[in-house]
Amino acid sequence: MKKFFNSISNTAEIYWFHAASLGEFYQVKPVLEGLKNVEPECVAIVSFSSPSGYDNAKSDDIDLRIYMPFDFLWSVRRALKITRPKKVIFASYDIWPNMVWVAKKRNIHTNIFAARIKDGSLKLKSGFFSFHKSVYQSISTIYTVAEKDYKNMQLIIGDSNIPVSRALGNPRYDMVMKTADEFTKEHQLSVLSRNNRIIIGSSHKEDDEFLIPVLSKMMNTHPDLKILYAPHEPSKSEIKRIQSAFSEFGLQSSVFGRKKTLELPEDKVVVLSVVGVLSRLYWQGKICYIGGGFSTGIHNVMEPAIARLPVIFGPNYHHAHEAEELLDYGGGFCIQKKDEFQSILERLVTNEDHFLKASYAATNVIHQNLGSSTRIIRNLIRD
Repeated sequence: MKKFFNSISNTAEIYWFHAASLGEFYQVKPVLEGLKNVEPECVAIVSFSSPSGYDNAKSDDIDLRIYMPFDFLWSVRRALKITRPKKVIFASYDIWPNMVWVAKKRNIHTNIFAARIKDGSLKLKSGFFSFHKSVYQSISTIYTVAEKDYKNMQLIIGDSNIPVSRALGNPRYDMVMKTADEFTKEHQLSVLSRNNRIIIGSSHKEDDEFLIPVLSKMMNTHPDLKILYAPHEPSKSEIKRIQSAFSEFGLQSSVFGRKKTLELPEDKVVVLSVVGVLSRLYWQGKICYIGGGFSTGIHNVMEPAIARLPVIFGPNYHHAHEAEELLDYGGGFCIQKKDEFQSILERLVTNEDHFLKASYAATNVIHQNLGSSTRIIRNLIRD
């Protein structure tokens, strides 16, 4: 890192973006690339907390990628001295307190965008409130996802004008839309012309326990149904476990592991064994279930939504504003109990009007939330 910064001008404007993992990088990417369009001479560092982001994040506009230094005072001071950033910008939630406090002492602008403070958050509770107030009040500018997050943030930081706080949206909507624009052929096809394929995205074991029995039962009563099953961790043992579970119901499955030729086979049950292609495969389905809602929290619901799929998920979704939007618009369906899955799925499969309304509503959520990247870039430059 030191060698890199010795090679650039002392007058270069350096923006340090931080993303916890790959998911948060998808929020950073449209902001970073848009900023580079406006200020092409600026230098962009992107730091990560996890290997999933460091190893898999791709953008030609990253000038330097690093792991976030441990949040010790000495390591933060050294990192800021070497990098000389104009601004340190956190995506969503992964704020490092000592980084914020040291940056403030050195008059370095700090920002967090796509911030969420949900109702009932621990950050609003008495045992945690003072600590989070100290951190958030030390940040220069805060851009929340929605007005509700903005109001909850005001409860933490108070009514002062510092930090500046605004509701500017979630730039990941823009990222999903940009990726979807690659599928011009699929955009022109009616969702009704697709195979009757149900796509299970990023399932956990807690999901598999009820998904596989229900799907197997429905495939007996609806012979035209097909399944694409994508486990969250597609290891060989997980693939084998899922295939064995389907075989117990008399259903044989094939494994799909290609990354380039993405036309799915006509097999009744296909298990996905690779990562990085699911967003494109959604365009070959009609209905989606996103996993994680009965364990650590749901995964990405935007990708199936832009592909016009009604999205079903479990109760642990409140960290995802987009899931709340899907529910409000009618493009998403939350199952509080596992036995609700079959009734929701059955209605989507058998009632075409209901399916089309949900399909349109899901896509509409994405379109209603576009433009956040531009708003964030404009405010980052101005503030």
